[in-house]
Amino acid sequence: MKYKDYYEILGVKREASESEIKSAYRKLARKYHPDVNKTKEAEDKFKEINEAYEVLGDKQKRQRYDSLGSGWQGGADYTPPPGFENFGFHGGNGYQQFSFGGGDMGGFSDFFSSLFGDMMGSGSRANRSGFSGFDFGNMGGAQYQSQQKRKPPKSQDLDITKNLTVTAKDLFSSEPINVKFTDMVKCNLCSGGGYCSNCGGTGIVNETKNIRVKLPKEIKEGQKIRLKGEGRTDSYGQKGDLYLIITPKDSEYEINGSDLTKDIEITPPEAVLGCKKEIQTLHGYVGIKVPAMTTTGKTLRLKNLGLPKKSGGYGNLNARIKISLPEKLTDKQIDLYRQML
Repeated sequence: MKYKDYYEILGVKREASESEIKSAYRKLARKYHPDVNKTKEAEDKFKEINEAYEVLGDKQKRQRYDSLGSGWQGGADYTPPPGFENFGFHGGNGYQQFSFGGGDMGGFSDFFSSLFGDMMGSGSRANRSGFSGFDFGNMGGAQYQSQQKRKPPKSQDLDITKNLTVTAKDLFSSEPINVKFTDMVKCNLCSGGGYCSNCGGTGIVNETKNIRVKLPKEIKEGQKIRLKGEGRTDSYGQKGDLYLIITPKDSEYEINGSDLTKDIEITPPEAVLGCKKEIQTLHGYVGIKVPAMTTTGKTLRLKNLGLPKKSGGYGNLNARIKISLPEKLTDKQIDLYRQML
């Protein structure tokens, strides 16, 4: 069977990062997708690309593939002896293990099947008979090695990080807020390649999740909230975590911890003579008194009309005065302004 350089197929270096591999795969998948490129060469190339990403896009498979090194490539045209055609060789823990063939590996190459057939649930004779490997550590006699699928440590790839913009109303509420987000996951109907109504053959789909999130009090810009078990799920049933990076942003209020600032518009006569205003707050409507000769930028502090505090009670609401001109003035009003010059 012929050695396949999956790095060369995707056009990346062997030390490429996960994001570089994913980016290269997407670019090539779009170029050679059967819906875009109708040639036979494109179809074969598309299958090859998906096979390469199936390995390099998975940490365990990539490590297994990388462990082959030049040894496999040097024996690229190796032909097994008669009767061993359905055996796949792979190394692990100082011994060579046989995995018996006979399973259906879909559109993957013989090279892929020989390396990963046992990882893809091939339903081999060896597994059915209770034997999964031979230990060649002692050449004086083969020993049967019982291999059990061990649960690996939880990968950080299962964790998801998202930005979340919250309003003053969200932070004021004592109830959890609804959060909706999407994440790219592997298609559960195919392994990529060929036509798939679910993913279009890319092997990746967007998954939408809706969750309820209780926001902590006095939250700050850039603060991170961890939601355990709300990340991705691997084939072992292990769940990652969801991390939400908070950005407080509101069209009506400036948010600073538990304190809020809100612009209050008044006219020039109101600024000179003083006035009373009724304004809307998160706590309801309240009346304020603007003193005479108030200038733009002056703030009136309204105690306990802000956001909830960790220690109990509420922060303050700063009513910031903004002097604005009327959109329309009568001729008489304009004459009065002239008289003041």
